[in-house]
Amino acid sequence: MKQQTNPEPCISVLRAGPLALLQDSGRFGVRHLGVTQGGPADQYSWAWANHLTGNPWGTANLEITFGGLQLVAGRDLEIAITGADLGATMDQKPVPLWQRISWKAGETLAFAAPVSGLRAYLAVCGGFVAEPVLGSVACVTREELGGFGGMGTKLAAGDQLSVYSSGLPVGEGLIQAPREAILDFSQPAVLDLLPGAQIAHFTGRSLFDAFNTWWQVDDRADRMGVRLTGPRLNCKISTLVSEGINLGGVQVPPDGQPIVLLNDRQTIGGYPRLGSLSPLSASRLAQCLPRERVKLAAKGSDAALEQYRSFRALFHTASR
Repeated sequence: MKQQTNPEPCISVLRAGPLALLQDSGRFGVRHLGVTQGGPADQYSWAWANHLTGNPWGTANLEITFGGLQLVAGRDLEIAITGADLGATMDQKPVPLWQRISWKAGETLAFAAPVSGLRAYLAVCGGFVAEPVLGSVACVTREELGGFGGMGTKLAAGDQLSVYSSGLPVGEGLIQAPREAILDFSQPAVLDLLPGAQIAHFTGRSLFDAFNTWWQVDDRADRMGVRLTGPRLNCKISTLVSEGINLGGVQVPPDGQPIVLLNDRQTIGGYPRLGSLSPLSASRLAQCLPRERVKLAAKGSDAALEQYRSFRALFHTASR
């Protein structure tokens, strides 16, 4: 892909909304320093946005949470919006999702409020420009790393964004995601969980409840983790030495309400865990609004790995 050496700003932020962050595939190889991975909360939708705009795996795009964002283009661009339906419009006309579209100079792209799902992903042909920090531009606000300015700040009104020029000719490549690839975020989510860690130390009743209950997403949810509310889960372990925490890890603190850890999680934790959600199920959970229902379904590691490999194969990449 051809890229400009010093690209000029070509997108202006008119209104920032509650949370719009630059996210590439994440920051890896630094957890021993206490630095978390960041990256897209919904990797599935993020990957499709890049794919539809002809960008290679890892290209940074915008993760837009709850909507409220307004941008104006300074030159003609090719873009794709995937993930949640946040009522996106172009000069007040509805924008089609999960396909590549043209964004003409002077047009205002606006995101309203969630219709279904929580996070939308905006990719631009060529990719957004930002300086990597510890090998990634992924924005983690808690650690003040990444993003457009390198200090972990979310978008603000008045920001000027630059985009690399793209070597993808207009009309070339996949234009629209196939129907079967587009997820329906209005439906309750069934999340694959790989049993492990301290699952053998939970009571039999707790294990029954864990997999036979429709849990509710709590208001206390962000990019660090999502708390689920339902029956109390009891573990026979009273103390536990802190250990490394992976994406999708399901911790159960003393109140018995599980917390699913996402991209901006802490690097170690001392609560017992039921196991971990698969990467694609962690992505699906990241699209759940507060008070939505989810269910946990036990899945073997071989099946989960094959599913993830098939997903990555769509984008001609090898899984990490």
